[in-house]
Amino acid sequence: MITDQERRLLDAVAPDAPWELVEHFSRTPRWRPEDVNRGADAIVERLGRLGVPVAVHQPEIYLSIPLSASVEAGGVVHRAKPPSMSLSVPGGRAAPLVYLPANLKALRSYSRDVQELFGGTIASEEEARARVSGRIVVTEGFGNPALSSLVEEWGGAGLIACNPGVDIHWGTCTTIWGTPDLDDLPRKPKIPVVAVNKATGEALMALARSGGEATIRTEMQEGFFPQKIPVVDIPGAEPDFVLLHGHYDSWDVGVGDNATGDATMLEIACVLWANRAGLKRGVRIAWWPGHSTGRYAGSAWFADAFALELDEHCVAQVNCDSPGCRWANSFHATTTMSETAKLVEGAIKDIVPDAVFRTKRPNQAGDYSFNNIGISSFYMLSSTMADDLRKEKGYYDVSGCGGNIAWHTENDQLEIADKDNLLRDIRIYLLSLLRVANAELLPFDWVATADEFAATVERYGRAAGDHADLSPAREATAAFRGAIARMQADAAAGRLPAARANELARQLARILVPINFTRTPRFAHDPAFTAPPLPGLAVAAELSRYEGAMLGFAKTQLMRGQNRYVAAMREATRLLD
Repeated sequence: MITDQERRLLDAVAPDAPWELVEHFSRTPRWRPEDVNRGADAIVERLGRLGVPVAVHQPEIYLSIPLSASVEAGGVVHRAKPPSMSLSVPGGRAAPLVYLPANLKALRSYSRDVQELFGGTIASEEEARARVSGRIVVTEGFGNPALSSLVEEWGGAGLIACNPGVDIHWGTCTTIWGTPDLDDLPRKPKIPVVAVNKATGEALMALARSGGEATIRTEMQEGFFPQKIPVVDIPGAEPDFVLLHGHYDSWDVGVGDNATGDATMLEIACVLWANRAGLKRGVRIAWWPGHSTGRYAGSAWFADAFALELDEHCVAQVNCDSPGCRWANSFHATTTMSETAKLVEGAIKDIVPDAVFRTKRPNQAGDYSFNNIGISSFYMLSSTMADDLRKEKGYYDVSGCGGNIAWHTENDQLEIADKDNLLRDIRIYLLSLLRVANAELLPFDWVATADEFAATVERYGRAAGDHADLSPAREATAAFRGAIARMQADAAAGRLPAARANELARQLARILVPINFTRTPRFAHDPAFTAPPLPGLAVAAELSRYEGAMLGFAKTQLMRGQNRYVAAMREATRLLD
């Protein structure tokens, strides 16, 4: 139910300023560093025009800008695109080709699970090394971090990712999240990676089958670049705040990814600044560079530079990517953590009562640079094309632009945006923010998180069979669920002061988000590939694959992971007790 105050702010949303920014960005590429900074200037200018004060940070962040690429094979030079962070080899690298058939149902997967990526066509790591070492791998899909890192580990000389359509998609191939530190540097890609379209891919696959070879050429501009980060800080009555954020750099002009998101944040900044006197908590709005060419380097820098303030005062982070796109009228793949799912569903259905709504676990993507701090999170992608419409159009799965396959191509132009959908999505984001910023009790359901954990532990336990005993994890989860159910009931009944309940929610997030989404310590950044639920326990599902010494190593890993998990759950339970 929308309150009168919420209705007043929702009615204040207007199309003129956000749509003008979308139109402006549709004429301005934002992938070279100097063009990206001009994009920030455009946002700052418009905020000033609207009377919204803005601070601009300008850190030096590490970027890799693709300039050109080609694949020469069989006497033909094929057009290609290098993902950011590919090794630059303008003189070329030649090697025999090897074709590895991909699992066509997992082309967008960021998993390093070989079974998932290749559908059982590779039986072991030893087989992979024997087939790949010294060769250029040709496979269906996208040159993403997980696939690229595996090919490099197997001794591959390069990777050619064959996109599923007529267009070639830009992307990134590093597992390093943001600007590397000294510990990250060994994971910096050491092979050239390129993407080609379907027709070129089919030709190269055929050549690989016949024992042919190819030469990959890539040219990159790489190094530290000063990049601007506009931040609007809208104060509330309390020091805590919600962080709304999205990237303003793009591939080419990037209308659906992410000019529409930038416009959404612009309008929300305008509405909330004009109505800041009514906010209980503040709202901080940030526009990132370095998303596309720095693997989230802008948001990672902000997470590092303001880590302690975020730790002490940020109650939620909300990512704004690809709202307001054409044909995007379904909410069946809405990104949210379990504790925020009810909040998100309520906001969407209050704006779109007949919305098709389902949730998905956040990927290790989309400027989610705050998991290691431990911040409850929702949205990354929200509205998207319905699956039946996507199939009707013959579109394959992509990771933005509301499902339009113009994503990460030169075709992501003004026609990808839809003004009516944009206004709808601005209101959804605004309403979601208001319900966190103004809630007496933070609207997070930690019982739902406990239930997710219990289901995950049960699934891993069944998969492990007689190889492992997960009863300590089960018992710790059950104890936490009981404690959090009592705490939430006490808070709802007024037996626990709201201020204390909210502080407990903040502290719980700092424990439970990292244990569910990260492997590395707090204030670090996990690698940019998929983390399974409760990653410290995930090896339990793989024990049946191992034997001999490898099984012993895997059991040792599980023992350590279970210790980490149980200790975290006990800490959370003690906090509540």
